Amino acid sequence: MTQSTHLTRAILAGAAMIAGAGAVSADELNLYTSREPGLIEPLLAAFTEATGTTVNTVFLKDGMAERVAAEGEASPADVLMAVDVGNMVDLVEKGLTQPVESEVLAAAIPENLRDPGNQWFALSTRARVVYAARDLELQAITYEELADPKWKGRLCIRSGQHPYNTGLFSAYMAHHGAEATETWLQGVKANLARQAGGGDRDGARDILGGICDIAVANSYYVGRMVSGDGGDEQKAWGDAIKVILPTFEGGGTHVNISGAAVAKNAPNRDEAVALLEFLVSDEAQKIYAEANYEHPVKAGVPLDPIVAGFGNMTVDSVPLTEIVTYRKQASELVDKVGFDN
Repeated sequence: MTQSTHLTRAILAGAAMIAGAGAVSADELNLYTSREPGLIEPLLAAFTEATGTTVNTVFLKDGMAERVAAEGEASPADVLMAVDVGNMVDLVEKGLTQPVESEVLAAAIPENLRDPGNQWFALSTRARVVYAARDLELQAITYEELADPKWKGRLCIRSGQHPYNTGLFSAYMAHHGAEATETWLQGVKANLARQAGGGDRDGARDILGGICDIAVANSYYVGRMVSGDGGDEQKAWGDAIKVILPTFEGGGTHVNISGAAVAKNAPNRDEAVALLEFLVSDEAQKIYAEANYEHPVKAGVPLDPIVAGFGNMTVDSVPLTEIVTYRKQASELVDKVGFDN
């Protein structure tokens, strides 16, 4: 028997056990998520308190689509939750989700932040922003200007192949086309103060260390650093920077998402839909804002004060489902220009 067969049987056995538990009562549901436990648990606790429904959670670092596919019709999964629109689209393309017609979800989530066929829904957003040295005389910047030679030797960024960056590069391609994106990537690479790599918070660290003046990174990390959640060292990094919300010329700020979908074979479908609807309620969106330092998808929900200090954000209007179609091509361009070399 092959190792793959052993793995498949083990997954199916585990699925059957959870399915038995999840199908016994309409007062529980099964969630598969790649989100960090500390980020999602406050939301699930609030849902259980509000509805009486218990959430059985399986935390998966990766391989969610492969696991659900292997489980097949016996899968106990009710809700599939992940970070990055590419992961949500992957679940749909592999036939692992089902459509949900919900007036609550449609009213709360902007059209460009959900699947056109209602297969997945964004629950929060994180902006791809610019960290800048606090004393730098810079108040605004476009993504296009990141390739301006005036930033030569002054820019830090993580690997171009990281999903956060391929998402941004795909958005650039949606705005400007492949040829212009290749030229832009060459310009950004020429401006690097060090080899592309590390994490987003490393950009703030290296600004404090004088290695670079600006860095491209996600917005929510700043909340974790400045609040002290990451410890005194990271607080010093956060205090050394200011956040600028870039835009595309003629467009808005690029965002990625955390999102969720109802699994194709969900044994507790009604409870799954109820969870998604709860997660776009004012209460849950407030938790996303305050506990996770993310931007709520629902209009009118207050931001965490740290995030509010970044200024008003206009989300780019290009649908995420369009942006994700350029990801493969964007990844190929990263290699072509030797961005990470």
